[in-house]
Amino acid sequence: MRWGDHLEFSGGAGPGDFIYVPPYVPHQEINALADEPCEAVVVRSGQDPVMFNLDIESPEPTRADPGLTPFHPNT
Repeated sequence: MRWGDHLEFSGGAGPGDFIYVPPYVPHQEINALADEPCEAVVVRSGQDPVMFNLDIESPEPTRADPGLTPFHPNT
């Protein structure tokens, strides 16, 4: 999980973990393991839209090998 105005903070979660994201905090769920599936249950309250896409630059550094895909590619 990444969060913050520029997704500058990150943390991991495993089976059985709970992550609380306060309302209106920019965040990004990512799977840091390309060879393992990632499943999550999202619970929320209220009737506001579930998602807003934000125009935020990826915090991933540009990789020298273009064959490697970053977690959050700039597309």
